[in-house]
Amino acid sequence: MQVATTYENAMARKYPEQVSLAIAKDARGKHNPISLGWVMNTSIEPPMLAISIGLTRYSLEVLRHAREFVLSFVSSTMAEDALFHGTRSGRELDKLAQCGTKTQPATVIDSVLLADAVANFECKLESELVTGDHVIFVGRVVAAHMNEDPSVRRLYSLGNDQLGGVVPG
Repeated sequence: MQVATTYENAMARKYPEQVSLAIAKDARGKHNPISLGWVMNTSIEPPMLAISIGLTRYSLEVLRHAREFVLSFVSSTMAEDALFHGTRSGRELDKLAQCGTKTQPATVIDSVLLADAVANFECKLESELVTGDHVIFVGRVVAAHMNEDPSVRRLYSLGNDQLGGVVPG
């Protein structure tokens, strides 16, 4: 049986929620990662993925400048990196260098892949839609990469500031 509640209380029941990072190159030539929970598939043919970024985030400006991004499905070993990239602004520092996140060059776009991620998707920006206090960016996947180790687990937010991993199916 359902009972009436607030939007916030009902949304607290959505966990576990995926944790991903988007990376785009800013106007100064720095690769700027941002941790995200709001990511979804939008098309199979052509393959497209959507991410949502808050209007106040530096990454919004970066992604609009770059017009391309890498979406990384981070692994459970990357919890500290995800927390770091989600709690600091690239406006003030080089987050990848400061955190020491391992990267490797992207193959199609001017960005980097996260070397320890479960998977990375290189995307070219197709469209954007303002939705209240966030902007949804849709990217066409132009290259995909996966971790060579099939046992690497994906990172999830479990709610209440806890992170954990699950084994991919």
